[in-house]
Amino acid sequence: MPNKYVKILYYCSILFLIVIVYVTLKDFLSNKNDHRNNKKIRVLNEETTMKYILQWTSPRNVPFVYMGVGQNGFIERKCPHVNCIVTADPNYLEDITKFDVIAFAGPEVVRMSEERLPKKRSPRQKYAFASIESSHNYPVCSNRFDNYFNWTWTYKLDSEVRWGYISIRDKDKKVVGPKKDMHWPKLEDMDPISDELKAKLKTKTKAAAWFVSNCLTNSKRERFVNDLKMELEKYKHVIDIYGRCGLMSCSRDSPDKCNKLIEDTYYFYLSFENSFAEDYVTEKLVTPLQNNAVPIVFGGGNYTRFMPDGIYLNARQLGVEKLAAKMNELIQNPEEYYKYFKWKNYYTYHTNGESVETNEYCRFCELLNDEKAVKTTSIYKDFREWWDPPGVC
Repeated sequence: MPNKYVKILYYCSILFLIVIVYVTLKDFLSNKNDHRNNKKIRVLNEETTMKYILQWTSPRNVPFVYMGVGQNGFIERKCPHVNCIVTADPNYLEDITKFDVIAFAGPEVVRMSEERLPKKRSPRQKYAFASIESSHNYPVCSNRFDNYFNWTWTYKLDSEVRWGYISIRDKDKKVVGPKKDMHWPKLEDMDPISDELKAKLKTKTKAAAWFVSNCLTNSKRERFVNDLKMELEKYKHVIDIYGRCGLMSCSRDSPDKCNKLIEDTYYFYLSFENSFAEDYVTEKLVTPLQNNAVPIVFGGGNYTRFMPDGIYLNARQLGVEKLAAKMNELIQNPEEYYKYFKWKNYYTYHTNGESVETNEYCRFCELLNDEKAVKTTSIYKDFREWWDPPGVC
């Protein structure tokens, strides 16, 4: 009898396990199908709410040249939203008033005649002004675009979509800037740099490097650099100029090699902009900040929106003589020089293209999926005043 009961118990256990496996597998398959169905629904919903972007100006010019055709640019970048379709064909939807956005590349549209602009417009669609170029180089110089654009996609910090050359993250890797009202900790309240970083900074032997290809600019930066070179000779320091405007070379095909050169050799890096415009601060600033050199800035931006005070030198504010003296002072006093890197305990600097979260093209499609932004009536009433730097026209 005991053996009989053991057998019954054994077979009951097997049956119980089979039931458990069956129920578990059934639930798994059901959840998997639900997931697939939900995914199909999301895709279907996106397909039925496609956003159409018409490039009115040439698709071969920046920033449109990197935007992609159709949905490709958003899909390839793995953007959160990929339901935006880009085209330069005004007949794509038969009627241009059916597009959600008509986008205009700034450098081209500011020189475009009235006859070449759209002849009809729907109140529901947005006209977007897009430019990664400085307004100093491409001003409007007339009032014809007042009350014309609804959105802007530029480097200016108050644009609907900011073309960011730069993004700033805190210790938790959260994007915190740049923005107009940055609240930085005071330099004296920051922790000192590590011994490891000090060891890296001790390898430096030369004053400054400048990587540049545009040798004739509206900012006249080339003149300032020539004067600075002569002033630094008094202290037996030099500026090494790489690229078309100098005698030194470092191939753009080897960016890591060039960055390593800056990190190991140079105390300072010239982050000199080609023009003066509010918020026009480019990747030239990211280069030294990522490669352990103190940036010397020369531009029209309010740099406190981009960096804490005390971690850079402002060439326009100091002038040639004071700047050269300050550079020499910091080279001769390592402990003072080290203070310019205390920020590294709190922040990291990046270009926007490094992350989908900050990617400019992803953000443009994201804006089109923001119902509140789309439904809000917005217009740049005094576009020239918003865009042009003072006194350029």
